[in-house]
Amino acid sequence: MLNMTNTITDQYYTIKEVAKMLKVAYLTVYRWIQNGKLNAYKAGKQYRIKNKDFKNFMINKNSK
Repeated sequence: MLNMTNTITDQYYTIKEVAKMLKVAYLTVYRWIQNGKLNAYKAGKQYRIKNKDFKNFMINKNSK
């Protein structure tokens, strides 16, 4: 069952926001999502990246 309390308080980023934070191209972030390297949730035609997933991606990316 989906816990709506956590869903409402979680912070989500757009692909554009993540690209800007990491100083990479929009398409680079999109490819990470398509390749399964970065978890994202599709909201209509747009993707949203949960703050927790973004942090995990950064930890895993830096540990390699």
